[in-house]
Amino acid sequence: MDDKDQRSVHAAVIPGNGAPPPLAAAPLAYENSGFLNSADGRLIRIVSEYMEPLARFRREKIQDTVVFFGSARFRGREEADHTLELLENTGSKEPAPSHEQPAKATEIAAGKATDLQLKRAEAAVEMARYYEDARRLAYMLTDWAKQIPSKRSRFVVTSGGGPGIMEAANRGAHEAGGKTIGMNIRLPFEQAPNPYITPSLNFEFHYFFMRKLWFAYLAKALVVFPGGFGTLDEMFEILTLAQTQKLGNKMTVVIYGPEYWKKVFNLEALVDTGAISPKDLELFQFADTPEQAFELLRKGLTENYLEAEAAAGAPSDEDLIEGWALEDF
Repeated sequence: MDDKDQRSVHAAVIPGNGAPPPLAAAPLAYENSGFLNSADGRLIRIVSEYMEPLARFRREKIQDTVVFFGSARFRGREEADHTLELLENTGSKEPAPSHEQPAKATEIAAGKATDLQLKRAEAAVEMARYYEDARRLAYMLTDWAKQIPSKRSRFVVTSGGGPGIMEAANRGAHEAGGKTIGMNIRLPFEQAPNPYITPSLNFEFHYFFMRKLWFAYLAKALVVFPGGFGTLDEMFEILTLAQTQKLGNKMTVVIYGPEYWKKVFNLEALVDTGAISPKDLELFQFADTPEQAFELLRKGLTENYLEAEAAAGAPSDEDLIEGWALEDF
């Protein structure tokens, strides 16, 4: 295009009176998605992941929670025989490749199963039990908590919102007729919240640290079922906060499935080497049945909160969230 053509194009968009064309209104800053999703908008995104959940917890009258951690890499496939399907990644909707799946009975009988598939088949039996145990425990806890006189929901079962143990926990609470919270995290592969979460308490976070804040701050107890990196990360972060007395609440921590966990780590070795104190082993308790875990939870929650509230004359329906201050964080 030569200079003459360019001049004609520019002249064509200028009205006859020489004024520029009408200008569209600029987007409001809080409606400008380009800004909100930019590096400059990061602080607003972080604050949003604090304020929006806070508003919902107030609206839904959630006073405190019991958090369930555990593997998200498997899901129930056929409830009738409790076979399991391994997922491609933590919380993923897609199954793992067939050569990584637990061996089926027909494959074992035909001698077609690999060593990995045989190991996964043995593990699947245990993981199926843990799924059902988490479901049962969440049911028992919710059924008990519903009977506590309060205008607010107490000790609400909370999970990471995905499949596996997280689904089992939300499922048990749902089956008991209680509210149940799911705090999902956005990941770079397809995923979905499990269907047992109370819809108004279904969250999705971008920032791991904001999700962890909400896991820790409302929790009065923690139950850790067998899991992988994510479960280990979340468990040891809570234990570190308790060890360093950075938790505002007394936390009852139940580690479920000692047979599994004692193969994964040796905490006594940390004591022997002086890496942790012997009293740090008192920060948690082991349980191997839903009934045993429930009694530990009920005892801890009753002694640390219900009895203390009754003795202090504190109303159980007090809006604890309303009284939060910035220094609490």
